[in-house]
Amino acid sequence: MRAVLADETGSAPVEFVLVGVLLTALTLAVLQLGVGMYVRNVVHDAAVEGAHRAALADTTLGEGVARTREIVDRTVGQGFAAEVAVSQTSHLGHPAVAVTVRGTLPLAGLFGVPGAMEVTAHAPLESFD
Repeated sequence: MRAVLADETGSAPVEFVLVGVLLTALTLAVLQLGVGMYVRNVVHDAAVEGAHRAALADTTLGEGVARTREIVDRTVGQGFAAEVAVSQTSHLGHPAVAVTVRGTLPLAGLFGVPGAMEVTAHAPLESFD
């Protein structure tokens, strides 16, 4: 009976499968984290660009929304900027434009939870004065 219990024949394939599954899951999780961070950074940069466009003295707030949507649609695809809102606010005691983007947080590839990600960017409001 001791010889049967001490026999390790065939344990290498089982160990390979167990470790392989764990390492594959870890690798895919790290890649998905990278995709999520990339999408968040792209959406944030689009919001910054839209805020700067809307804050110019000779443009409207709607142009900032259009610029934000254009950048998000071109870089990560349509549907990631589900809601883009722009408003005039006061940031650090100065008049500013705020662009808030609510979008999809990718959880499996580029598929995810709609509206789970929200980013806001501010830009100082310019005037001809």
